[in-house]
Amino acid sequence: MAESFIRCPRCGNENRAETFSCSFCGKRLRIEKIESLQYFKKIFQRIESEWIAPNPWYLNIIYLFIDPSRAFWDINHKRFRAPGYYILFFNSILWGLMGLAFLSHFRFVSINGEPISPYSASLFPYGLAMFLTFLIFGFLFQAVFYVILIWLFTFGANYAVGFSEKLEDRFGKERKEKYKESEMSPFSIYKSGTLLQKQAAYKYKMLMCAFAPFLLVNTIKILIILIAFPTVDVDISSSDFDDSVFNAMFRSPVWAVLDVIDALTIAIWVPILMTLAIRELGNTSTTRVLISSLAIGITVSIFFYFLRPTLFGM
Repeated sequence: MAESFIRCPRCGNENRAETFSCSFCGKRLRIEKIESLQYFKKIFQRIESEWIAPNPWYLNIIYLFIDPSRAFWDINHKRFRAPGYYILFFNSILWGLMGLAFLSHFRFVSINGEPISPYSASLFPYGLAMFLTFLIFGFLFQAVFYVILIWLFTFGANYAVGFSEKLEDRFGKERKEKYKESEMSPFSIYKSGTLLQKQAAYKYKMLMCAFAPFLLVNTIKILIILIAFPTVDVDISSSDFDDSVFNAMFRSPVWAVLDVIDALTIAIWVPILMTLAIRELGNTSTTRVLISSLAIGITVSIFFYFLRPTLFGM
């Protein structure tokens, strides 16, 4: 059976029938219903503006919150500049600050029986150790968790739209960037499509941008920890801490609130951003990818968060 094609009305090149934007000049070829719905238009409508130059990475992080469709549209033109790894790094720093927020609820009253001021410089090593421990653990945990989630979302997108096959058709196997931007005229209608095609996919770097919501979520969690967790007195002796001082902290019902925040982020917010990232990268259907991404996100939330003992006060 012969493969069907659609001709771009602007540049005249042929694209595959399932293509949503021209692979040569970037013109939109099809409009999905979800782009026209009143409550979804702002999030899912494809950008048709002329792309001139990439936004700074920090501006794209801001756009991931206020205009995610535009953010991924811009990131897709220069995928090697995608701020995905910056997001992982900043989230790791927030984990370190989360450790300091927990430490603030341990009121150190004495060291080896000697009274101590909570502002004493001798407590600095404990604060630094807590910060670094949480930062390193946060980095390792999030790096593994993000990669696993990307694999799951990719699996769902493969089932929905054949995402991996589309990537291989568009970009071939991962390769180093070979084009020279200076060789392409900024006035050429083919510039956008040429930029999209001649660079590598940088799949993980781009899809990791979908975890930007955790920058806000982790900040909120730090504030909740600072305000809502109980404070316990601690006596630092030559031996390890008495385990009983952690009971009030770990049995706090505030953990359930933190788990629900994470669960809702994974179930709703991250799948929406992942949908936009996959759509731009694979030039695929928004609706079909969204359905698969929400299914993956909700399933992960149920098994990873809603089944935690802390959610039920255990």
